Amino acid sequence: MIGCGYVVHADGTVAECGVAGAPQHSNDDKALVWVHLDGRDPESRAWLEKTDLPRAALEALTAEETRPRADVIHAGAILNLRGLATQGVVAPDALVSIRLWAEKGRVISVSFFPLAAVQPVRAAMEAGRIRDPGDLITAIAVTITEALDPDVAALGDTLDEFESDMLRPRRGLGVRARIGKARSRAILYRRFVAPQRAALERLAGLEVDWLEDDDRSHVRVAADRFARMAEELEAIRERAALMHEQLTDLRAELVEQRALLVSVVALIFLPLTFITGLLGMNVDGIPYAHHPHAFWWVTGFCVAVAVGVTGYFVMLRWFRE
Repeated sequence: MIGCGYVVHADGTVAECGVAGAPQHSNDDKALVWVHLDGRDPESRAWLEKTDLPRAALEALTAEETRPRADVIHAGAILNLRGLATQGVVAPDALVSIRLWAEKGRVISVSFFPLAAVQPVRAAMEAGRIRDPGDLITAIAVTITEALDPDVAALGDTLDEFESDMLRPRRGLGVRARIGKARSRAILYRRFVAPQRAALERLAGLEVDWLEDDDRSHVRVAADRFARMAEELEAIRERAALMHEQLTDLRAELVEQRALLVSVVALIFLPLTFITGLLGMNVDGIPYAHHPHAFWWVTGFCVAVAVGVTGYFVMLRWFRE
């Protein structure tokens, strides 16, 4: 079975027992038993079926589609959180989920895709910095927040770079696809960040004996950071939409300028085309058809007409619009 299991004894010592050696029922003589399971492993479901979990908690732990939530079920609580996946993992959503069942003396977590926050929490567990369920839940929430916060800030920095590129029109048009990608990522993040803030706020207010005051304080801090991230993601989404509109206007302006230039050139050559077409008819009676200098007279007249039409458009300032 894929996963990990730890037992924290009352004296503070930590033992890694693996999933197979972890108790399937809550133990009053243990300060904490933590079992983390891979939801895609069929043995994980079989292991969960043997525990004394409430049916509602079991269904919540094995549900494939989840949203951030925090709900009390009997003496425990079910908590769903979302965070960044382990680097290199391809997941269907921008943020992968972790489902947690917490009660006095025991925490069971399930994730269908590797969560980047699990490894730092395991390191903290092995170092003896996690002593009870409140510490573990808080560590997971804070680690998810600390991992996601720089990623959200990087999206804002990316838009700052795009805005500077937009000051140079030729480079500005090249960032349109990247702006759309940043906006899509911000929307996907916000889909989970906003309800996750509400879930953490609800967690901090749960009336459970395994969540201490300092744990509630840390959870509230994580909720505040998620609130700030939600506001920043909303600002990124709006900025990206505005930049997209500006790029659309910029592209329309460039097309208009080029169409104007083509129109001016066409208008300059229109009378010249008429003159050359008129004098190029293959009929008798064309004036000066056999004069030795007629070609140069016509050429000079065409040049004069072209200069005159060009000067007229310059006087109207068409070339500056």
